[in-house]
Amino acid sequence: MDPLYLFDLASRQTQWASVRQATITGNIANANTPGYQARDVEPFSAVMNQTRLTMQKTSEGHIDVPFAGAQTTKNGTKDSWEVTASGNSVNLDQEMLKAAEVNKAFTLNTNIVRSFHRMMMTSVRNT
Repeated sequence: MDPLYLFDLASRQTQWASVRQATITGNIANANTPGYQARDVEPFSAVMNQTRLTMQKTSEGHIDVPFAGAQTTKNGTKDSWEVTASGNSVNLDQEMLKAAEVNKAFTLNTNIVRSFHRMMMTSVRNT
């Protein structure tokens, strides 16, 4: 049986989400620290673009699709919504939205892995 990379990918995405969650909680913890600048991590899509994954041909009849070289772009706007008089750029509303995004990523990841695991167990039972 060929190796399944979905579980490795899910593990990497979970690690990324954990780092982002820790960064967000650090921002929230320093919301009243004068001069503290809010931080964030690189988006997971940018991390994946750097790994240069390619499609695998399992049969000679399959069409060969070269890597498209997807690039991520950053908009020119500042990431934080506001900077206070003390120089602190943490906005609690923005951090809570980021925390909700991380929660959504964890939930999606868990559901995909659970479904894939269920599918694998069903195929093993039927053989």
